[in-house]
Amino acid sequence: MLTPGNILDINLGDRTGSLNPYPEHWISKYLAGRGFNMAWLYAHLRPGTDPLGPENPLLFSCGLLTGKTAPASSRVHVNALSPLTGILGSSNIGGHFGVRLRGCGIQTLIIRRRADAPVYLYITDNGIEFRPAAHLWGLDTRETQERLRAELADNTVQVFTIGPAGEKGVPFACILTGRDHAAGRTGMGAVMGSKNLKAIVVKDPGHRHDEATAGGRDAIRKYVGKIKAAAEYKTFSRFGGAGYVKWADDKGIAAARNFRETRFEGIDRIDGRQLDRYKVRSSGCYRCPIQCKAELDMGKGRTRPEFESMVNLGAKCGLEDLDALVRLDNLCSELGIDIISTAGAVAFAMDLFERKILSPEDCGGLDLTWGNAVAMEILIRQIASREGLGGILSHGVRRAAEIIGNGADACAPHVKGLELAAYHPASIMGTALGYAVSGRGGDFSNIYASLEYTWPPEKAAAAFGTPDAVRPDSTNGKAPLIRRAMNVNAALDSLGLCKVPVLSLIGAFDLVNEADLASALTGLNLGAAELMDCGERVINLERLLNIRFGAGSEDDRLPPMFSSTDYAGEGAADLTGQMETMVRAFYREMGWDEQGQPTPEKLTELGIESTGDL
Repeated sequence: MLTPGNILDINLGDRTGSLNPYPEHWISKYLAGRGFNMAWLYAHLRPGTDPLGPENPLLFSCGLLTGKTAPASSRVHVNALSPLTGILGSSNIGGHFGVRLRGCGIQTLIIRRRADAPVYLYITDNGIEFRPAAHLWGLDTRETQERLRAELADNTVQVFTIGPAGEKGVPFACILTGRDHAAGRTGMGAVMGSKNLKAIVVKDPGHRHDEATAGGRDAIRKYVGKIKAAAEYKTFSRFGGAGYVKWADDKGIAAARNFRETRFEGIDRIDGRQLDRYKVRSSGCYRCPIQCKAELDMGKGRTRPEFESMVNLGAKCGLEDLDALVRLDNLCSELGIDIISTAGAVAFAMDLFERKILSPEDCGGLDLTWGNAVAMEILIRQIASREGLGGILSHGVRRAAEIIGNGADACAPHVKGLELAAYHPASIMGTALGYAVSGRGGDFSNIYASLEYTWPPEKAAAAFGTPDAVRPDSTNGKAPLIRRAMNVNAALDSLGLCKVPVLSLIGAFDLVNEADLASALTGLNLGAAELMDCGERVINLERLLNIRFGAGSEDDRLPPMFSSTDYAGEGAADLTGQMETMVRAFYREMGWDEQGQPTPEKLTELGIESTGDL
C-alpha cells in the first residue's frame, strides 16, 4: 500500500532538522498536499502571527500521488500566512521538484524560524545540509538555479528559489522552479525571503519508488486515454493555456484596461496561438501527457506565457505588442513576482494615470498610458526593487490605494487584498462568486470553475437544478456549482494532480476517475464521495483559519469599483445585489450560518472538531 513519506521539520534559527513519520490516520481525512497543510496550520497557527516574522511557518507538501506513477502528478502545495492579504497564503506549483522530494522519502517540508544569514537547503536521500547563500543573494531565479547546478556539478538537481522580489519582501513575491513553474499567488516567496532562505535544492536519489502494479498500470492507461480523448487535448498540447486568449475575448469574459472593458481591440495581435511559429520545443511537468509549456525562439531562454499572463499583461494593461508581452512575462518570472498581482498593479496605476489621480510627477516621469511597454518594464523592475512608484504598488493594490488616496480605492481590483485574475466578474457570474468566497482572495485557479462554460445545460440541470448554472451571465445555480468546484479543487490539490488535464480536459468534476486512479495506485479504498468529503473538509478548515485572522462575511464581496458603470463590462446590471444573493445562497449550500461561519453541526459531520493530534 502506498502511504505518504516523512515530514522534514526544519528550524532555520538553530539550523536543525528532524524527520517524522506522516500520521497515517490522516490520509483518509486529508490525503496529503493542501489537505495536510491546512490541518497542520489550523492546529498550529495562532492569531497575532506576523506574516514576515520568524514565527510564520512555511509548508511545502507533496500531494498523495505526487512523484509517483500517476499521470500529471507533479504538484506541491505551499502554505503560510500571507503577507499580502493577512489571511491564508496558498499556492501550488508543478515541475519536477516534487518527484525528487518524494524520491528522498519526504512528503512535507515544514520551515520554521529565520536563519541569521542567507542559506539554502541541500536535500539528498542521505540527509540535509544548511549551506551559505550570501553569494546567491541578489541573483534572479534563473541565475540562481544555473549557479547552484554549476557549484554542485549536477544538472539534475531540482531547485525551489526566490528572486530579488522575495529578498525585498514584496508581498506578492513568488517561488520558482525551472524557468516558468511558479508558486505564484499570495506572496509565499516573500515568506521564504523573510527567513533568509534563498533556495531549496533536492538531489535526484537515482532510484525509483513505488512502481505500479498491473492494476495500477491499467488504471494509468485508462486515465491517460481519457485525457487524450478530450476534445481540447490537441489544442492544449499545441498552444497551452495561451491558446484561449482570443476565445475569452470573443466571449466577452476577459478583462481589458483594468476591468474598464471586456473586449480588447488588439486581441488578434496578442492571441497566444501566434506564438506557435516561435515554438522550439514543448515541455511540461513530470509524467504529464499534455506538455503544455514551450520554449520560444524570441530571445535567450524565453518561454511561452500562460493564459493569465497574456490577459493580465496584455489586454488588462492595453498592451498589444506580442514580443514585449513575452519579454515582460519572462521578466516577472526572473524577478520572482506573481504575474497576476504585478500586472494588476500596473493596470491599476495606468487607470489612475488616465484619470489624473496619478500625475506625471507621482509617476517619476513615467508615461503610464495604456500599452506603453517601456514604462511597464520600468515599473515592474521598480516593484521588484520596491523603489519609486513601484515601491508603493509593491504593497498590492489594496494598500497602494490607501497610500495614494484621492479616490484610488474606487479603481482597485482585489478581493481580501488579492488582485483579481483575468476574467471580468461582471460577465461570468460563477467566477464572480468564486472571486468573492475563495479562501485566498480574488482568484480563479483556486476555484477553477471551468464547468461554468464547458458543461451542457442538461448536465447542469441534473447536477445543480437548473440549466442556467452554465450560462455565464446567469446567477441561477451558481452556489452549488461553486461549492462543487471548490471541493473538487481542494481534493485535487491534496492528491497532487494538475487541474489542466482533470478540469480543463476531462472536466467531469465528480472525482470518479481520480478515485479509481488513486485507489489503484495506493491500495487504499478511496471512493469519489470520500475524496469529495476530503475537499470539503479542507475548504472548511481554510474558512475557519481565515476567520481566526479576521476575515468575515463582509469580505466575501467584490470591490466597490464593480458597483460603478465604469467597470460594468458590457452591461450595467446590479452586480452588487446579485453578488449578495449568490453569496448567501453559497453559505446555505456549504452548511454555514448567515455570517459564513461553519456551524458545529457541519464540523461534526465532517469530523473536524479537533486537529489537536498533530
